[in-house]
Amino acid sequence: MLELPAEADVLAKLVAWGEASDSVLAMILTSSRARADETVDELSDYDVIVACRDPAEMASDTAWTAAYEQPAAGWGDESEVLGSRAWFRGVVYEDGVKIDWTLWPEELLARTAESESLPEHLDVGYRVLLDKTGATSAWRLATHQAHVPAGPTEAEYRALVEEFWWSTTYVAKALRRGELVFAKFPLELDMKFGCLLRMLDWQLELEHDWSLRPGKLGRGLERLLPADVYAELAATYVDLDVDANWEALFRTTVLFRRVAGEVGDALGYAYPQRTDEVVESYLRAVRG
Repeated sequence: MLELPAEADVLAKLVAWGEASDSVLAMILTSSRARADETVDELSDYDVIVACRDPAEMASDTAWTAAYEQPAAGWGDESEVLGSRAWFRGVVYEDGVKIDWTLWPEELLARTAESESLPEHLDVGYRVLLDKTGATSAWRLATHQAHVPAGPTEAEYRALVEEFWWSTTYVAKALRRGELVFAKFPLELDMKFGCLLRMLDWQLELEHDWSLRPGKLGRGLERLLPADVYAELAATYVDLDVDANWEALFRTTVLFRRVAGEVGDALGYAYPQRTDEVVESYLRAVRG
């Protein structure tokens, strides 16, 4: 059984390292562990911003990441925050803890205070673990509104519906040709993750007055969706069998059609029924 260190012990070790390092100016915990809401469990990552004197050097030589424990695997990337370069270094440690480090240049501490709003990764919630300069005391409080989607315009709604039906044709052609691995790409990525999950997010937002922050890529849908809707969604996931994937394709269209129709009705947008009927007929002809 996996036994992970207690959060307090992990954070104490990180803060002790930061306090002892001349390069580190501040450390800020963000994301789920900073919110401490119902989504946090023992497997939750530690998302830590480290404001430092020379982030580029730390990004190029990651020996410092062993200050916590022995790293087992890692991955890196770069981004821009309020006009400044930032470096991401994600590390999985041998004790099972995963820390997503983000290295900031010093100027971002003051720039965050001067900004009219917090960057999204701070506005979801943050906790200052260490601040040697006091710069974070001037930061705004998190509104916790980041990542709450806005309602779609009618053009956005219609575009998503048409994208869904356009994607179905690739699934049908691939299944007709026996290209099962390729068929999974438009079925799972384009139709479900790209269109169906977004439509389900809109439906959830309508039910929560556009105040809900849905999980990324369907995270949390198991607890957010009504049991019958989740059961329908679960039934669209099948193995590499041609007939099973044809049935999964049509189950996905049934669920999308209903959800999209309900969202359209709630927003006062007309569901493109003609598109639905023409493409559905094409799908059945390709199968038959």
